[in-house]
Amino acid sequence: MLPDGRRIGAHLPLGQGMVRAVERAHAIGLDTLQIFSDNPTAWHRRAEPPKELPAFRARIVELGMGPIAIHGAYLINLAGSDSTLVERSGAMLATELRVAPAFGARFVNVHLGSHRGTDRATGTARLAGEVARVLADVDDGPDAARLVLENSAGSGDGLGSSLEEIAGVVDALAERGVPAARVGICLDTAHLWGAGYAISDPAEVDRVVVEFDRLIGLDRLAMIHFNDSRAALGSNADRHEHVGAGSIGAAGMRAVLTHPGLSHATYYLETPGMDEGYDAINAARVLDLAAGRPLADLPAEAKEVKGSRSRTHPAPDPETTDEPATDSRGRPRKP
Repeated sequence: MLPDGRRIGAHLPLGQGMVRAVERAHAIGLDTLQIFSDNPTAWHRRAEPPKELPAFRARIVELGMGPIAIHGAYLINLAGSDSTLVERSGAMLATELRVAPAFGARFVNVHLGSHRGTDRATGTARLAGEVARVLADVDDGPDAARLVLENSAGSGDGLGSSLEEIAGVVDALAERGVPAARVGICLDTAHLWGAGYAISDPAEVDRVVVEFDRLIGLDRLAMIHFNDSRAALGSNADRHEHVGAGSIGAAGMRAVLTHPGLSHATYYLETPGMDEGYDAINAARVLDLAAGRPLADLPAEAKEVKGSRSRTHPAPDPETTDEPATDSRGRPRKP
């Protein structure tokens, strides 16, 4: 936890054990974590909860970790043009929201989605209608998770690459009677950069915060995916980089990390090599940024570490994919 109380987590794999992931996050100085509740690139959901789930929940409480976030399956697209796939996506999202309390998760994070060749207005209307339908079917009890919609870098037909588009989604949800408390927003810094927001400049970070508050309201901001970028500004590319080592750089990342208007949001790292030791390296770099310390140079091989596709990139087209090929460790194969 930073001195001002803001909490820092990371998306950590569960392949080596659920409890081990919690203990790893705590050991490297993090306050929480983001996880997948199931295979992120398969429609099929497990019939029974993981056997380790009670121990996972207990360890979270013992170590004071939270708020836990579940990153929804990448197949979910509530804005698409195929009504069957939209309905299937809604069913999967409902499942993610229903299992979240068992994981102790306060957030279920999904991408805003793609309108699939129609137009932004149609995609926004479809997204809002499906969110309203799903939330009407999912109990809103004291342990219910908040749905958190994530901005995009702007590639293809993706929705939500601008603050104005996100505000349009929020307005469409309100028109359908969706309570503000049930839907929040996640800003991914690498996506902001890819969409053309020059947040390498602290003055631009200030402007983004002011505009977000004006258009949407900072009370709607629940999560920040804290990622540097390997992409060019405005390229619409989504390529995550180690903290302070990419195009955004240390000054911009520090401005996002320490901005007083963002202190209520929870930060989650989705940086490369999280299962190769770079989780600890990036966690330490976050703490250095917060303390105003200069960042150490990364080893040359760090630039060759690839971001996990299963954590930071869209899954194969759901119109042609059901159960994807996986590697020997159960992770989606890179294309």
